[in-house]
Amino acid sequence: MNRTIVCSLLVLANSVFANGLSAQDAAKSKPKPLKALLVTGGCCHEYAKQKDLLKAGIESRAMVEVSHVHSADTSTKAKFAIYDDPNWANGYDIILHDECTSHVVEQPYVDNILNAHKNGVPAVNLHCAMHSYRLPEKDDWFQFVGIQSSQHDAQKPIEIAFIDREHPITKPLENWTTVNEELYNNLKLFPTAKPLARGRQDLGTRVDDYVVVWTNQFGKGRVFSTTLGHNTETVGDPRYLDLVTRGLLWATDKLNPEYLQPFAAPKK
Repeated sequence: MNRTIVCSLLVLANSVFANGLSAQDAAKSKPKPLKALLVTGGCCHEYAKQKDLLKAGIESRAMVEVSHVHSADTSTKAKFAIYDDPNWANGYDIILHDECTSHVVEQPYVDNILNAHKNGVPAVNLHCAMHSYRLPEKDDWFQFVGIQSSQHDAQKPIEIAFIDREHPITKPLENWTTVNEELYNNLKLFPTAKPLARGRQDLGTRVDDYVVVWTNQFGKGRVFSTTLGHNTETVGDPRYLDLVTRGLLWATDKLNPEYLQPFAAPKK
C-alpha cells in the first residue's frame, strides 16, 4: 500500500480514537442527575405558570431532573395525595415545597411530610411554604423551615442584601431589588437557621427589614428557604432562579462545577 495512504489512514484512525475518548470522557464527566420533586398548589399564586418556570430554570442551570406534583386547588386547604404515604419521598434526592396551605393542620398528614426530611431528605422551601401547615399550638413546620413567619404587608419592591458573602450559595450572587413583592415578617429565628440575605421594604409610613434567605438543619436533612417568590415575574427572574438552584445544590451537597451544568433530558 502506498506509504502516503497508510500515513493518512493512521492519522485518521488516531483522530477517531481520540475523539471517541473525548466523547466518552465528556459523558463520564457528567454526573447522574439529581431527582427533584416540585410540589405546587394552594392559595393566592400563579402556580400553574410558576411550576413550569421553576422546572425550566433549574434544569437549564444544573444537573437536576424536576418532576411535578401539582394541585389545581386554589384554597388554603389544598392537599396532596402523595403525602398520605409515609414513604412518599422515596426515589427523590430533594423536595421543593411551593405550597400555600395554611389551613391543612392534620397532625398525621404533616408528620408524614416532616418525617421524610427529619430522616435526611433535603428540602427547598419557597415563599408561601413558610406560611403552610400551621399546626395549632405547635411549631413543627416552623422548626423545619427555620423561621416562623405570620404575615406580610403591601406589595412593594424589596431591596435584597446578602449578609453572608462567603457562603457557597451566595458567594457569586449580587444584591438586587425585586419588582413589587411580599416581604414576610420574622417572628422567630430558630437556632438551627443561618441567615444569608435580608430584605428591606419601604412602605412609606415605615421601613421593614427581615431575613429573606437562609439555610436550616432539620434532623438529618439540609434545608434551604427563601420567602421571595410571590409574583410570577420574580419566579422567572434569572437572579431568583440562580439563587434557588444554588440553594437546591447546597441542600443536596452537590454545589460544585460537576452539577452546575444544564440537565438534558434523554431523547425518546
